[in-house]
Amino acid sequence: MPRVLIISSMVARGHVGLSAIVPVLQGLACETVALPTVLLSNHPGHTRFAGQPVPVKQLEDMLEALDGNGWLRDIDAVLTGYFPTAAHVSFAAGAVRQVQARNARVHVCCDPVLGDDPGGLYVTQQVAAAVHAQLLPLSQSITPNRFELEWLSKQPLQSPSDAVTAARALGLPLALVTSVPSGQGELSNVAVTANDAWSTSAPRRHGVPHGTGDALSAAFLAAQLSGLPVPDSLATAAGSIEAIVAASLGHDELQLATSRAAWSAPAMALVDRLR
Repeated sequence: MPRVLIISSMVARGHVGLSAIVPVLQGLACETVALPTVLLSNHPGHTRFAGQPVPVKQLEDMLEALDGNGWLRDIDAVLTGYFPTAAHVSFAAGAVRQVQARNARVHVCCDPVLGDDPGGLYVTQQVAAAVHAQLLPLSQSITPNRFELEWLSKQPLQSPSDAVTAARALGLPLALVTSVPSGQGELSNVAVTANDAWSTSAPRRHGVPHGTGDALSAAFLAAQLSGLPVPDSLATAAGSIEAIVAASLGHDELQLATSRAAWSAPAMALVDRLR
């Protein structure tokens, strides 16, 4: 069973960051080791929230304890997400290198949690720049949304074909680009390699709770770790998210527990090959 080290935010209530990634990975047959970069009561989109970043020194001590117990040798993949400061990004980059020193075959996936439409960046410019400079060069895959890929690549992105161009500009082996406009009120998820690209589409929905990006990154990584080819990984991950969204509309948080049977063995989404 693959084991994934995840470095991201955590909330006490709801399903964003680690609180979405961990249950999805576990529901898709992956073991998890989770390091929280920030601890919050709930997603900041609610009326009130409380919490603060986890000190970098505490994270360093936790990582050293994991390594001292010999557990970093068992890590098959690292998934990075939200960082409150540039120092947390530097910690994550160091953690990736430490895991790579124990297992050269580890797969590193960067989910660059930087911002979204229509608000733009919700991290500082320093954090966004650090993710670009320090984590992307260590990664084999990346899972940005439309806004994040446009920011990272400095390329205009308004269509699936734009997503292919922008993703390849980053020079990584694999990208999954989410929330790409595809016309007729639909959004696409676009998987891009050096030579091929595929997409899935779904209706643009309003009132979807936060956390679908985290869940999709987790589902796509789990599919990759299971050995599925890229188009099948896209189809199964998109199918999982469709099941989660269908169960969560009208709620203020994702309904992961009540819909687990549907998203852990989903109907595969229709995948189109992009020419």
